[in-house]
Amino acid sequence: MNKKNKKKHKVIVVMPAYNAEQTLKKTVADIPKGIVSEIIVVDDGSNDGTVAKAKKLGLKTIVHPQNRGYGGNQKTCYTQAVSEGADVIIMIHPDYQYDAKKTPQMVDPIKNGEYDIMLGSRIRTRKEALAGGMPVYKYISNRALTILQNIVLGQNLSEYHTGYRAYSKKVLKSIPFHKFSDDFVFDQHFLISAIEKGFRVGETPVPVRYFPEASSISFTRSTKYGLEILVSLFLYVVHRIGFYHSSIFAK
Repeated sequence: MNKKNKKKHKVIVVMPAYNAEQTLKKTVADIPKGIVSEIIVVDDGSNDGTVAKAKKLGLKTIVHPQNRGYGGNQKTCYTQAVSEGADVIIMIHPDYQYDAKKTPQMVDPIKNGEYDIMLGSRIRTRKEALAGGMPVYKYISNRALTILQNIVLGQNLSEYHTGYRAYSKKVLKSIPFHKFSDDFVFDQHFLISAIEKGFRVGETPVPVRYFPEASSISFTRSTKYGLEILVSLFLYVVHRIGFYHSSIFAK
């Protein structure tokens, strides 16, 4: 490792929270000590005790008076983290679906200059994904959309749909994420834009954890999400061939 990469990096965890009172504490407890400088919780209009729990744990807490959506929540998360001087920003859902113990594997490749973005992939094997509780229809749609996205975007990622993500500050300062959707397709707008700009995307495997307290969108919302991805890919393709200009996907 060269001297440039030996500097102390400020790592901030952002948690887009919605009704995470029951799982927030154990998610935070799983983050390895000494890895992160700060944890920021952005509550998106929860109707349980998420805000009180976050404050009791001593976490910096930002509250949306009204629900702004999953993408809208992330916009606040990343804006705040960048304003506080983060070098690496990692999003960990506070619903305990993703394994916060994997934080070093998510941030170290960025700190070491290997990648600009890291994704926690839940698709190591079909058996593990289904055994972890991933619904069959979500597994099938995940596989189909990922294959299509790899073809269109020229990548070879195992999945695009994980909510466990880490970014370098350069990425967040370069990507026009405030222009993206406030809904779940925000994540796909982000990846398409980042790939178009040439940022390097890496992956590390993470366990699948589906259980009642973990957030999961319904079949109807999943269908809407899938259709929005198809529309986004179409707009990206016509943007690339010059038939349509998108400020979201422009280099």
